[in-house]
Amino acid sequence: THTHIHTLHNTNRHGNVDLTQLEAVAKEHSGHLACLMITYPSTHGVFEEHIKKICEVIHSHGGQVYMDGANMNAQVGLTSPGMIGADVCHLNLHKTFAIPHGGGGPGVGPICVKKHLAPFLPTHPIVPPPGTGSSNTHIAAAPYGSAMILPISWMYISMLGGHGLVTAAKVAILNANYMAARLKGHYNIKFTGTSGRVAHEFILDLEPFKKSSGVVEEDVAKRLMDYGFHSPTMSWPVPFTLMCEPTESENKGELDRFCDAMIQIREEIRMIETGEWPTDNNPLKHAPHTQKDVMGSEWNRPYSREVAAFPAPWVHNRGKFWPLVGRVNNPHGDKTLVCTCGDVTDYTT
Repeated sequence: THTHIHTLHNTNRHGNVDLTQLEAVAKEHSGHLACLMITYPSTHGVFEEHIKKICEVIHSHGGQVYMDGANMNAQVGLTSPGMIGADVCHLNLHKTFAIPHGGGGPGVGPICVKKHLAPFLPTHPIVPPPGTGSSNTHIAAAPYGSAMILPISWMYISMLGGHGLVTAAKVAILNANYMAARLKGHYNIKFTGTSGRVAHEFILDLEPFKKSSGVVEEDVAKRLMDYGFHSPTMSWPVPFTLMCEPTESENKGELDRFCDAMIQIREEIRMIETGEWPTDNNPLKHAPHTQKDVMGSEWNRPYSREVAAFPAPWVHNRGKFWPLVGRVNNPHGDKTLVCTCGDVTDYTT
């Protein structure tokens, strides 16, 4: 057997799925429609307004709905995949339920299904999960995942309780909308709902700056390091953008510092637009600035060393994080593999 993936490219100005296109594609493939994969809230940073209708369309043509639970932290206690109409959902415990994120693992992502799909779940020869088919194969030595990681999520849920989990979801949405409101007058928010609000994240459109000043999203991401911040997600899910997702974890002071940094960076871009700084010799193009940069005997740039490395008051007050290296050619590094291992003869006996 084989499957064919049909991508729905069309979205409206609010970032929602084009319902007309979805209905047409579902009808065209009605005889062999397997499933739809969708993220809710969407990675465009909005609550898909017709999410229930989308699920109904797929079900009416015999398909199932797989919901990507990557953004479950904006759903907990407010709605649920089952209520929306999804048949399958995986949960990213690293974001919604507090396990460590990145570093190569171990990660845990429970797969949740409605009752009619339970017989198709993998089983286990020693500890078969209830409701699974006895003839099904197993896929992992541990039937319930990592015993080292899962207690973290259990403790997080137990200590927060129902009220705390709902509050966390509300605060994640509130934080994103607060930041979007502060930055709206300085940057274009790519997508908002019909109410003008966002979900738990939002996308800053930086594409206009490429034409007006030569500044691209990588320049802003690197410049944020001089302000003491790791950049938000860059160029995804939309090219030439930054996707900001504060979650519920940051306090208002930290949110304000980030917004202040972005607003000040916008003013730096304006100085390039007005010609005060050259398009190829400015703090954004040279970012991030290392100790070697600012302590060297030569300085032939049209901005001060302080502007380079200490552009905001909190960088002085809170202590400076110094990047170890300056600007690198990211595309070249991605395309050019450098082997650090020894010669093949070193491994012969």
